[in-house]
Amino acid sequence: MKYFLLILNIIFLNSHLHAQIGVPEINSYSSLNYKGGTQNWDIAQDKNGVMYFANNEGLLSYNGRYWKLHQLPNKTVVRSLKLDVDGRIYVGGEDELGFFFPDSNGRLKYHSLIKLLPLSERKFSDVWNVAIDQNDVYFRTNTRVFQYNHRGIKIYDKSSAKREWVIAEFVNHQVLIEDGSATLFSVKNDSWKALSAHKELKNIYITSMASYEGDTVLIGTLKNGLYLLTGSKLVKKKTETDSFFIKNRINKVLKLHDHTFLVATVAGGCVIIDRNGVLLQHFDTTDGLQNNNIRSVFQDKNENLWLGLDDGIDFIAYNNAIKYIRPHKLKQTGGYASRILDNKLFIGTSNGLYVSALNPALTDISKTKGSFKEISNSQGQVWNLDVINNKLLIGHEEGGFVLDGDILKPLIPILGTWTFSLISQNKHSTEIIAGTYQGLRLIKYSDEKFISTDEVKRINESLRFVIYDSKSNTVWASHPYRGIYRFKLTSDHKEIEKTWLFKENSGLPSSLNNYIAKIKDRVVVATERGIYEFDDAKQKFFPSKILSPVLGKINFQCLKEDSYGNIWFITNKKIGVVDFQRRQGNKPYSLVYFPELTSKVVTKFESIYPYNKENIFVASTTGIIHINYLKYLQNIKPLTVHLTQVKISGNKDSVIFGGYFLKDGQISKIQDPASKVVLPFKYNSLHFEYSSTLFEQHNNIEFSYQLSGFDKEWSSWNSKCEKDYTNLPQGTYTFKVKARNNLGNELLAAPYTFVINPPWYQTYWFYFLCMLMVCFCVYLLIEWQKRKYLKEQRYINMAHQLEMEHHEKAIVKLKNEKLETKVHFQNKELASTTLHLMQRSKLLAKIKEELLPIKKNGSDEGYHPEVKKVLHLINNSERSDADWDQFAMHFDYVNSNFLKKLKEKVPSLSANDLKLCAYLKMNLTSKEIAQLMSITTRAVEVNRYRLRKKINVSSETNLFDYLIEITSS
Repeated sequence: MKYFLLILNIIFLNSHLHAQIGVPEINSYSSLNYKGGTQNWDIAQDKNGVMYFANNEGLLSYNGRYWKLHQLPNKTVVRSLKLDVDGRIYVGGEDELGFFFPDSNGRLKYHSLIKLLPLSERKFSDVWNVAIDQNDVYFRTNTRVFQYNHRGIKIYDKSSAKREWVIAEFVNHQVLIEDGSATLFSVKNDSWKALSAHKELKNIYITSMASYEGDTVLIGTLKNGLYLLTGSKLVKKKTETDSFFIKNRINKVLKLHDHTFLVATVAGGCVIIDRNGVLLQHFDTTDGLQNNNIRSVFQDKNENLWLGLDDGIDFIAYNNAIKYIRPHKLKQTGGYASRILDNKLFIGTSNGLYVSALNPALTDISKTKGSFKEISNSQGQVWNLDVINNKLLIGHEEGGFVLDGDILKPLIPILGTWTFSLISQNKHSTEIIAGTYQGLRLIKYSDEKFISTDEVKRINESLRFVIYDSKSNTVWASHPYRGIYRFKLTSDHKEIEKTWLFKENSGLPSSLNNYIAKIKDRVVVATERGIYEFDDAKQKFFPSKILSPVLGKINFQCLKEDSYGNIWFITNKKIGVVDFQRRQGNKPYSLVYFPELTSKVVTKFESIYPYNKENIFVASTTGIIHINYLKYLQNIKPLTVHLTQVKISGNKDSVIFGGYFLKDGQISKIQDPASKVVLPFKYNSLHFEYSSTLFEQHNNIEFSYQLSGFDKEWSSWNSKCEKDYTNLPQGTYTFKVKARNNLGNELLAAPYTFVINPPWYQTYWFYFLCMLMVCFCVYLLIEWQKRKYLKEQRYINMAHQLEMEHHEKAIVKLKNEKLETKVHFQNKELASTTLHLMQRSKLLAKIKEELLPIKKNGSDEGYHPEVKKVLHLINNSERSDADWDQFAMHFDYVNSNFLKKLKEKVPSLSANDLKLCAYLKMNLTSKEIAQLMSITTRAVEVNRYRLRKKINVSSETNLFDYLIEITSS
């Protein structure tokens, strides 16, 4: 139900408010875009063009590319704001008032004025108005007015009288304040003067005031419309929109630069009226506003409008040369064709034909006041409009029609007519060829009537692009997917004599996407690789010698020549014109694009209608785009480009430049050389942001940048508004950025210079320390060389000593080896002697054994005397100690006085014991010892036992080892 009422309300408004048919472009910014609160209470702009908005969550700033929210200390809503001549941004919020001003790094910083108020006066709710008169700043709340003069604050209180301060605004070089008791005061230099005390003021609520003319003030009221105040005289201002104001309530009134007035309402959007109260323009949600509750309005330096809405912000390119004509605001139908006939603008849409009367006194048709009317029987797709013989011909999906009064009369009875092309024309008769869904159709005009004949025979193809060439009596037609057709007609134009179909083999780059047009009185083909023309002699297509150098190898979907010889075109959803009236450099023409219109055309059904320089019509997805080309060229605003932020990459809170230059405590246009930022080397990665505040040409502007000291050349042009530099070496750098628009104008922004200190390892202190370290290292090297030399000397001496010792040891070793050899030899001799003794003893024992059995004469009387004598000699030889003495001496010599040392250690040892010890030293067996001592083996064991007793050695101890041990120790 509520949507039904809303539609009725919109229809009611549209039926009563006949505003201009052309609506400028409206850009909407929701709270999701600017990341702030929904409501926006006040608007201002600084000298650099940056916009500021009093928002529910703080102060919003917008520099053309980036939004930023600056919150108050108590994070309250900002209800009002004003800028003074020094750039201070005064704001008022809930229980808060003060101003924003850049700090030394160019970042906006809030300075509260609450501390200047007594404690009892610091609770005052919202500040609804801020008014500035030179050095006096007035903050208006419902119960108090605070006057700040840079020294202190004066307080004007109304709470005791139970009355409210209603409004405070700076108008006509004075601050006007109304106290809610029908008294309006003029405040100037601390002097309060009552201007008016009309009884009528008691019954109205003033919401806004603006300068009207001279000393007259235009007053907007909430429910009672507009008033004029001259001196103390108050009169009602009558307009043709009074009922609209009363119904929708007035929020704000603003005088525009062209001396018209913008009136913003609570529920009906906003209207623009002239001084006589005549409605010029009406903006509401049907035109693209986000909502109709407008709380604040502002006109910027380029005469465009900003609307602070109850939910969001809207920008209206009011001074733009491009407007949008929508035949039906509720039906956002696409516009396909347009024509002007008999001071009427006809627009063919996707759902019918619309017409609006024009004001012949206006050269810019978009400023015509009125509304569109739908032709009753025109419902359906309109493909094309043409004016021939002062009649409007309509190419429609249901056939071909001619407009007769306000009625469409059938002209071609079959379905689908695309276009019309004039064959011949004179005062009495006219012939027209029409392209239809089913081929060609011949139309004749005579007796002020159009008559459709039969179809042109021998062709049954859908032909949307048709051009008649009178020189050769042929019809050129293009099909986007077939190629280029050429038809030779008979003399009566009713039949086709010959048909040609040109494709790649005829010189065309492709059979696809070819569009024919008539430019410079010649038939041309827009191909995928530029403009081609047909050579009749060679029967082939070649690149156009005239147009190819101008238009290049671009794929055009639409070409149209205007009456001045300029070529309007559409290529890949971009609109442009080759203007032969304007030179550009060495070229006799200029190429102008309209970037703000990119992607807004009707794809595959592109259409341009260049009526004259002030009225160019382009088919659009939302109606018709109107271009005042003359104003577009004249309306060249000065380019603006600003460096908005510099911060250290990777750090959360690292802004080193916030967009404002300061010099001597005042905002400056250029950087103060004394305030160059010096950064430690660890902060050598920086992020730069820049933008232009030429809001209406946002899509037209490109940027190029250069970091002097690092970049050798300027960067290529692009629309990017930020740049990162990483790992910059030490040095002094200057960042420069420039902007250009689509008309070739350029502007350089104020450069920003900064210094990156060298790293710690490249400072003078480090170099000094390095020198000290080098000197110390040299000293250490010298000392090391000395020590090395001394060490080498010690090593040489030690080596010499070791060599000497080695030689001595070698000599000793040789001596020892000689001694060992000698001892070994003597031991061999001793062993040989001992063996000899053993052998002798064995021999003697054997002889004795052989002699013992011999008896005297074989009797038992005894031995023969001679035998006895021999046995006696043998026994004496066995008992002889001479050999032992000789053996003992030789044994001691060889074995380091073994027997002597043993005798000294154990004096109780007998000769027999010493002999036994000597034999044990020689490591002889008991059997061998028994033979040498001429005793039995058992006697040897007994002697060994007795020896152990004498030297006190247990049976577990090896006797040989023990003897070696006691003699060596």
